[in-house]
Amino acid sequence: MDPAISGAKEALRARVLAARRAAGEDLRRSAALRATGCLTAFPDLVAARCVAAYFSIGTEPSTAELLADLRSRDVRVMLPVLRADLDLDWAIYDESRPVTQGARGLWTPDGPLLGVDAVAEADVVVVPALAVGRDGTRLGRGGGSYDRALARVPAGRPVATLLYDGELLPAVPAEPHDRPVDVVALPSGLHRLPGGRA
Repeated sequence: MDPAISGAKEALRARVLAARRAAGEDLRRSAALRATGCLTAFPDLVAARCVAAYFSIGTEPSTAELLADLRSRDVRVMLPVLRADLDLDWAIYDESRPVTQGARGLWTPDGPLLGVDAVAEADVVVVPALAVGRDGTRLGRGGGSYDRALARVPAGRPVATLLYDGELLPAVPAEPHDRPVDVVALPSGLHRLPGGRA
């Protein structure tokens, strides 16, 4: 681990989180709705029968509308369950069943675990991010959980994220373990990134 890169990531995380808090709840809500509209029109997502996604927390762009849209179309939705080793297991989301708040504040479905490799079954994977570079480099929260999970996603399967405008950047500090995303949905539009995996 390069201390200079780690420091640059931490500084960028702090800037993004501060900007998100400063934007206020109403602005974040309306921006997230527009970004979700862009993502739900993404042809790969429209055609998907199985999607790995997540419940947003804090100032993240809301995924409530995305999850509702997917379930209204009978899409099989898998949500992450954080394991003790910080890897991600997966469970099926069914809006009629309870979800509980688990490790690190993540909301997870009650029900059987599918195993860490279940993410490979998804036609599209939607992951959280704080920022993304134009080459697809994703800045997460720093735990490495999604980088491990994305290593199991077959090549050619789109990986997407919801961001606010201003969070798709010319470049993001990267380390060798960082896994890229292919698609960024912003309130101002959908961006397919040339450096992505799909």
